[in-house]
Amino acid sequence: MSQVDFPAPNAPEVSVIIPVYNEEDGLAALFSHLYPALDALGTSYEVIFINDGSRDKSAALLAQQFHVRSDTTRVILLNGNYGQHMAILAGFEQSRGDIVVTLDADLQNPPEEIGKLVAKMREGYDYVGTIRQQRQDSLWRKKASRAMNRLRERITKIRMTDQGCMLRAYSRHIIDTINRCGEINTFIPALAYTFAQNPIEVDVAHEERFAGESKYSLYSLIRLNFDLVTGFSVVPLQWLSFIGVILSVGSAALFLLLLIRRFMFGAEVQGVFTLFAITFFMLGVIIFALGLLGEYTGRIYQQVRARPRYLVQTILEQRDGLPTASQPRQEAVQQIAVVTREDEGR
Repeated sequence: MSQVDFPAPNAPEVSVIIPVYNEEDGLAALFSHLYPALDALGTSYEVIFINDGSRDKSAALLAQQFHVRSDTTRVILLNGNYGQHMAILAGFEQSRGDIVVTLDADLQNPPEEIGKLVAKMREGYDYVGTIRQQRQDSLWRKKASRAMNRLRERITKIRMTDQGCMLRAYSRHIIDTINRCGEINTFIPALAYTFAQNPIEVDVAHEERFAGESKYSLYSLIRLNFDLVTGFSVVPLQWLSFIGVILSVGSAALFLLLLIRRFMFGAEVQGVFTLFAITFFMLGVIIFALGLLGEYTGRIYQQVRARPRYLVQTILEQRDGLPTASQPRQEAVQQIAVVTREDEGR
């Protein structure tokens, strides 16, 4: 994992981590809402933007904003698209604040709500989860979210009323603990919950997406929930074993029943379709079992390869009162220029 360490003598109280992927249409509005909301906190803060391999002008816009507010802004440019949670982990490793807040860039969670989370953290809580009020999502997404919340709570015992809201606050201790974890696939709010000693949830506002569309497709949401379930519990494997025992007992009972009827009534052709149905059901269970076992095996396979979870291309930040980059200055400027030229050529 690429990381640059240098001293932070004046660590801010609040760090705000914002992953960005193809958000050029909404970044100006985000900037206009974010900084006034943070200035209103009356405390020191830093904003860390993580460009997760955006294909639009997001990287160039973030670089421009860094030069406008280099006193409070840092920009991490990843060399590819690693996903929202990996981008947040990259921000965690560079954060310095005692209170770390994660926020999406789409303005569905208003930055003005950050103050509510910071106030709760100052009361002594080490993890503040959120519950979106009057969600501006489609009906099927709301229903699917509730169903997955209930299923996840039964399997993992992790109690989060609204797992899909990334506006959350974490203590420095929890962030440092997460940074020591080496999981390839993880779900940050659930991982933090397992480390929290004094968590709480608060209600926050939810608005329509300012621009663009959700980066989570139906497949991505399914994959995310698979990661959540298989990454925090072996209950599915235990359920699978239990189902296997039930089916074995049922199959033995059916065999005895058919054997008795064979001796009592002779061959019965009319039972063939029932046997076909039972056979297909058993095949479905077997295929599902193989898929579940493959899910756990795949996680082990990815983990033992020990490849970096992400690679940092450039870090733009202020050092010694001057805007700098973790790479040679000229090289960093060239990279931003390349991004800008490519986007202008589209």
